[in-house]
Amino acid sequence: MDEPMNAVVGIDVSKKKFDLALLHNDKCKHKVFSNDHSGHTSVVTWLHKQDVQSAHICLESTNIYGEALAEVLHDAGYVVSIVNPARIKGFALSELARTKTDKTDASLIARFCQAMAPAAWIPDPHEIRELKALVRRLEGLNEMRQQEVNRLHVAPDIIKDDIEHHIAFLDKEIKETKKRIRDHIDNRPELKQKKTLLESIPGIGEATIGIILSEFSQIDSFTNAKALAAFIGVAPRERQSGTSVRSRSKMSKTGRSQLRKAFFMPAMVALRYNPILIAMKTRLTDAGKSKMTIVGAAMRKLVHLIYGVLKSGLPFDPNYVNRKG
Repeated sequence: MDEPMNAVVGIDVSKKKFDLALLHNDKCKHKVFSNDHSGHTSVVTWLHKQDVQSAHICLESTNIYGEALAEVLHDAGYVVSIVNPARIKGFALSELARTKTDKTDASLIARFCQAMAPAAWIPDPHEIRELKALVRRLEGLNEMRQQEVNRLHVAPDIIKDDIEHHIAFLDKEIKETKKRIRDHIDNRPELKQKKTLLESIPGIGEATIGIILSEFSQIDSFTNAKALAAFIGVAPRERQSGTSVRSRSKMSKTGRSQLRKAFFMPAMVALRYNPILIAMKTRLTDAGKSKMTIVGAAMRKLVHLIYGVLKSGLPFDPNYVNRKG
């Protein structure tokens, strides 16, 4: 922002509604809207009625339910920030906040926005938004299929045919959605070029490539590979205080859980076929690290490799030696 804004808005988003807190002219106003297209347009109208033509609006990046709202607010000319919830939680601790409701959370986010002035969020280009919709649709179809498979194992005979027909229908939809994702990427030169770069990394397959290109193909929005790892939620979190408190480093898990899960199987494959990760596994095994610690390290290493090829525009080099391991 070039100059400070006197209006600040915090929004706490849930699946069906969102709570808004407006800090303006030394007053705080609260309002609840439905989390759908009608509610998204209504909030813009309401802000105009409050004589708020410009404002800094903050939302947490906890789930997918706030993305459409953020796009509407950005298109309406407001400065929008989507903030890692860990930062909001830390701010709440600094205030010694005790009460937690949707209303108080919205006020907390507004105060955080006012005090910290987080960086503005820029929405994805239209082609990325479409790809993200397709990839998340595929994610949902796969979840539905697994649920039906689980039901089939315990279902009485009278409904087994229905479940099997539904699974067959879902298989058809999954196949078609995968094709639409491939076509969407291959018909857009920039995305196709990035796909080719990612295919050069052993362990990264078609499904993971779709997720990468839809969720963080705009690699310049991350200052470095560590920032990308933190966004996904695979960055290590250490706990140490003086000489008396020291615990094993754990994965931070602050990103979207589905995004983080998407790197588990690629990491397992890469530990078998990617020369850099194979060498890392040997080193960590010799150091006595557990299997899951090694898998977590492999997930982080893959993220660093992904960042490297997308940032440099060069394919994966199996002879590359990362001195930092």
